[in-house]
Amino acid sequence: MAKITKDMIIADILNVDRDLAYVLMASGMGCVGCPSSQGETLEEAAFVHGIDADGLLANLNEYLASKEA
Repeated sequence: MAKITKDMIIADILNVDRDLAYVLMASGMGCVGCPSSQGETLEEAAFVHGIDADGLLANLNEYLASKEA
């Protein structure tokens, strides 16, 4: 199973599963297609958007686990 980490670049997260964009956007990170996503880590992006990185990380990995079940 693929696992997302806080030090992964947003663009790399989306390469794991494009549907993770919905999880990111639902969490308040609406700019997943912006140029910053090409070089910003999940932790950095969460900080900029005022989102709890640990909670977001859990949501992303739960989503991936649910697809494999």
